[in-house]
Amino acid sequence: MKQVFSGNFTQQEPIPEAGIKAAMEVLQSGRLHRYNVGPGEVGETALLEEEFAAYNGAKYALAVASGGYAIGCAMRAIGVGPGDKVLTNGFTLAPVPGAIAAVNADPIFVEVTDDLVIDLDDLAAKIKRTGATVLLLSHMRGHLCDMDRLMQICDAAGVKVIEDCAHTMGGAWNGVPSGRHGIAACYSTQTYKHINSGEGGILTSDDPDLMARATILSGSYMLYGRHRAAPPAEAFERVKYVTPNVSGRMDNLRAAILRPQIADLPRQIARWNMLYAVTEEGLRNTSGLKVIERPEAEDIVGSSIQFLLPDFTVAQIGEVLKGCSARGVELKWFGHAEPVAFTSRYDSWRYASPQSLPNTDRILTGLMDMRLPLTFSVEDCALIASIIRDEVAGIAQSD
Repeated sequence: MKQVFSGNFTQQEPIPEAGIKAAMEVLQSGRLHRYNVGPGEVGETALLEEEFAAYNGAKYALAVASGGYAIGCAMRAIGVGPGDKVLTNGFTLAPVPGAIAAVNADPIFVEVTDDLVIDLDDLAAKIKRTGATVLLLSHMRGHLCDMDRLMQICDAAGVKVIEDCAHTMGGAWNGVPSGRHGIAACYSTQTYKHINSGEGGILTSDDPDLMARATILSGSYMLYGRHRAAPPAEAFERVKYVTPNVSGRMDNLRAAILRPQIADLPRQIARWNMLYAVTEEGLRNTSGLKVIERPEAEDIVGSSIQFLLPDFTVAQIGEVLKGCSARGVELKWFGHAEPVAFTSRYDSWRYASPQSLPNTDRILTGLMDMRLPLTFSVEDCALIASIIRDEVAGIAQSD
């Protein structure tokens, strides 16, 4: 009889007791709005920003309503506007091109490699061809490209880099934290990310003018003095009369939930990486399956895992999905012709101009994706890998 996995791929761990206690205190105070604080009080949101900036090594941090809002806010803050061309990965999730479209700019998609990172040769070519001056770099599914070479390319061409770090909070390239290479970085605190407030986002930067504009954009009114991880007053004086309010603040309730999770993030990352290593080892050397090799320079956060079925037909992939599902293993496939849940592709984002990415098409056709929630055990991951291995190898051998 075939083994079956009975766990839940969307079940997160509970909010830490310290977060629940802090949230209850906010609820009991009634002061949920980030600027609704008494004399001499410091709100939870201001403290969250200060603590996240310290954790990630950034000068400034701003807590906002979502990761997508953080991206849009960052683009507005550096002056992206209607008709501007913004480069981004061909392999990403819909909020990334959606944020570009929301500022009436045009997404220009860049090919990805078999390692699921942006193709740096195609990036250089598209910078030259389009004249784009902004790259919204998506560290999709936690995969970091050669950030040293990417920044060399972008710096030489005068391209500003905004990093989408929704999947790399706590990751690093050559010891430099994800989000510390570009002019700004955007993080998500949505339930399936590395710290969980249901929805939420954080924007970081070392640029005082950018962060002053972002703070006013987020809906600070003239209360920016209540921020603790903010640029100096003179930066706000330069921009406060010419920057619109596009409200997207985080509230004190979500911030209270998040603060203990930041302190616990290193331990959580170690647990994710242990689960990832067990799953990866279980999948390695499976007939027909290609593991994504991670470079030594990359410090990963293994909250999900991807693998390729490069030589499988669409019909065969369908059989793998069906067989794994019947045994309790939930795989996502980025090769669907039509969007399914969050697995939409660049060619389904039809608000963007039609574009051809043949290499990305080839890769996505065989790309499988799977969450590794911390509610899983090492034994769970070994079983999951064994089930995938059985199903994939069975299809490969029957061909």
